[in-house]
Amino acid sequence: MSFSSGSGVPGAREDQFTSAIESQTSKIPSAGYLGAAIGAMVASAILKSVGKNDWAMFVGQWAPSILVIGLYNKVVKQQGSDAYSRRAA
Repeated sequence: MSFSSGSGVPGAREDQFTSAIESQTSKIPSAGYLGAAIGAMVASAILKSVGKNDWAMFVGQWAPSILVIGLYNKVVKQQGSDAYSRRAA
């Protein structure tokens, strides 16, 4: 699948907003995302044990999302997210 940036050049290109977000999130270590996910699981277990079942489900569903964001962050750190811009520079 190929995306266009609107400039007529085929390929996936990141805009400045996405690059700015990635430059900030890349400062967070991978262990931070893992810690946040484990924290969400612990908080969910505590909420479940005190009878707040709805809140426990809500908070417990954060863990997979946090882990996926951490995985994306790690891939961006290792591979980069916009190969086209790197080649052009």
